[in-house]
Amino acid sequence: MRRIAPLRRMLSAFAGLMMTSIGLGAAGALAQDLPVVPYRIESGGISAPLGGRQGDAGRGRKLVTDRRKGLCLLCHSGPFPEERFQGDLAPSLAGIASRLTAEKIRLRIVDSTAINPASLMPPYHRIEGLVEVGAAWRGKPILTAGEIEDVVAFLGTLRD
Repeated sequence: MRRIAPLRRMLSAFAGLMMTSIGLGAAGALAQDLPVVPYRIESGGISAPLGGRQGDAGRGRKLVTDRRKGLCLLCHSGPFPEERFQGDLAPSLAGIASRLTAEKIRLRIVDSTAINPASLMPPYHRIEGLVEVGAAWRGKPILTAGEIEDVVAFLGTLRD
C-alpha cells in the first residue's frame, strides 16, 4: 500500500501538468467548456449513453491513443502496434469488450473511483471533490460527454 501512494502522487502530478498544458493550448479549447452531463449509476454501470448519443469508434480510437488528450496509454496497453511505450500500471485494453459491458466501461471512464475509491485512473467526466486540479481544468471534465461515448464505442470493438 505504501508503494502506491508515491506512484499516485507522481501520476497525479504528471496528469495535472499535462492537463494544464493542454488547457493552455489549442487542444484545450475543444468542447471542454461544456458542463458535465448528468448520469445515473445502476448495477455497476451507466446504462444510458451520456448526452443521449452513440459514439464514433474512429474518433474514440484517436482519443485512446492521443497522449495529449486521453492519456490512456500512460497506464494501459492495448492492440496499438504503432504506439510505443504503452503503460503497464493498469489492465490491458485488449479484449476489454469481452470482459466488460459498455455500461461498465462507461462508468470506469466517467469515474472509476465509483467502483474502486483507490483507483489511480482519473475521473474523466466528474468535476466535484477533486484535488490538485490545474487552474485551466477546474470545473471542466477531461472529456466531454460525446468524447466519452466515442471512447466507449471504440473500446466496445476490442474483443478477444
